[in-house]
Amino acid sequence: MADFHDIVGHEQLIEHMKHAIQMKKVSHAYLIQGDYDSGKKMIATVFAKTLQCEKKGNEPCNQCTSCMQVDSGNHPDIIYVSHEKPASIGIDDVRLQINGSIQVKPYSSEYKVYIVDEAEKMTTEAQNAILKTIEEPPTYAIIILLVTNIGKILPTILSRCVLLQIKPVQDEKIKKHLLSLGIEEEKADFSTSFAMGNVGKAIKVATSEEFQSIKNDCIQLLKSVKNMEVYELITKSKELVQYKLQVYDYLDFILMWYRDILMVKATRNANNLIYQEEYRALKESATRSSYEGIQTIIEEIERAKVRLYANVNFELAMELLWLAIKEN
Repeated sequence: MADFHDIVGHEQLIEHMKHAIQMKKVSHAYLIQGDYDSGKKMIATVFAKTLQCEKKGNEPCNQCTSCMQVDSGNHPDIIYVSHEKPASIGIDDVRLQINGSIQVKPYSSEYKVYIVDEAEKMTTEAQNAILKTIEEPPTYAIIILLVTNIGKILPTILSRCVLLQIKPVQDEKIKKHLLSLGIEEEKADFSTSFAMGNVGKAIKVATSEEFQSIKNDCIQLLKSVKNMEVYELITKSKELVQYKLQVYDYLDFILMWYRDILMVKATRNANNLIYQEEYRALKESATRSSYEGIQTIIEEIERAKVRLYANVNFELAMELLWLAIKEN
């Protein structure tokens, strides 16, 4: 039973949505841009829920039939566009799920809302297909595109959407929220620092045993890389396919490690480290590494992210990264 009060941070964005509803100036097309796990889908759902609420306020009442349908995931006039291919949203997905039904009037509500998650995965053909609908939508239609990599969206689509950007949330708000969920303070501190303003990521890292396992495995490899032969490193890189679905979090674990090494090298201070419990290993790496080498590794991590965004072979991307780490 989510509403705007359940969203941590993003006050300006929420205020924009409430004002648009109150003034009856809701756009036919929105693009919400933010990092993975930053809450894009939750924000879009609460916005759609408020639009469809039978009480017609700028907050969902959470009591009417429409609100209860949203909470159960069964609202007939809020459509989440899905796709069978994990790496792309094709023209057939758009034609079948949006263009093919958008001319049919809402079943029970004032609006018909389409939410397209991971919209940057739309092929050029799919984007051109949805563009025609965005240019001439029915009066009751609202299309919400959720995007991580805005550079993948055609300029013609961007120019026709209201762009709402999700900004980092203050650390104190994230930590307070984690503590309210019953997370112990030490874990809340690490998760808050690691998330860098991303509430969803902080919650995931703090509550998921799987992510604790990924973190521990990553740290162990980082501490061992200096003693590994190249063939061993390549073999280990291939094994990382088990983390393919969490690869961006895995890369952030590495990024934070080298950020900490840089901090230790520059300040010799452990107070602001994310991996405070690994100070000895970080200090050893800081002594052994040059500033240029650390900077090169950080740049290689960002290159790995770019390669993976571009659907470069996963194993190849990880091999190149770990070889660069060993070399530097």
